[in-house]
Amino acid sequence: MDAQSSLLRSQYTICKPSIHNSIVPSYLSTTLVASSRTRCSFAFSSLATKTKLKFRACVKELQNEPVTEDDMKSKIRRKSLAVFVSGGGSNFKSLHEAAVNGFVHGDINVLVTNKPDCGGAAYARDNDIPVILFPKSKDGSGLSPIDLVNELRSYNVDFILLAGFLKLIPAELVQAFPRSILNIHPSLLPAFGGKGFYGTKVHKAVISSGARFSGPTIHYVDEEYDRGRILAQRIVPVLPNDTAEELAGRVLHEEHKLYREVVAALCEERIMWREDGVPLIQSRENPELYM
Repeated sequence: MDAQSSLLRSQYTICKPSIHNSIVPSYLSTTLVASSRTRCSFAFSSLATKTKLKFRACVKELQNEPVTEDDMKSKIRRKSLAVFVSGGGSNFKSLHEAAVNGFVHGDINVLVTNKPDCGGAAYARDNDIPVILFPKSKDGSGLSPIDLVNELRSYNVDFILLAGFLKLIPAELVQAFPRSILNIHPSLLPAFGGKGFYGTKVHKAVISSGARFSGPTIHYVDEEYDRGRILAQRIVPVLPNDTAEELAGRVLHEEHKLYREVVAALCEERIMWREDGVPLIQSRENPELYM
């Protein structure tokens, strides 16, 4: 092995561990920083291309040029999102704004509702987002579960986000989009969840129970109400003199923030699954940390 190859291998060995916690000897640091622009272009026939690429990445970190959030997003395909609503759609509006301003690396390409005159549907039309009626109504309008699956596939939907949708998601949809449907619920599940627990009813039940804490839960959707795997929660204290409306307002504020953060992680492919089937959110700043 010649001298240049030996030096490169020794430099790569130092770069391989976590750069932020490593101390590089001064004689190597000087060589790397002073001539990194040219040294990164060296190609040694005895080293594989993969090794050269890793070496370049290490030198870039040593030059304090970390990979930016934009660099990361540029390597990940923007996701196609469908949102389901039944009411005013405040979470839908919050998510749409987050997608438009770039916080969420995806686009809301279709809205599904069981109430075509609801506030969420009106907002979608005002923003040129197609609106689909589901389920099929008594007058024959609306789609069947199979037709809905096909329609969502025509929009190349990656993820479905429920934001105040009050109908049970059919098994056909759950099976067609495994681990790809999220719901947000205004209590700390599994408490105060299930059929009949929605809106103000949830907050009244929380206050009546004497619970000291509440808050939103985001969970994956299965064939039952509010029973899918929990992905994220945020704690909101219940104050001694709270009304249901006051508690609802504080929980909703946290809902908007939490849903944006979770959907951002979803679109950036930062959801990891533990061996026992529990989903975790990988930190954007430090991939070794999880929410």
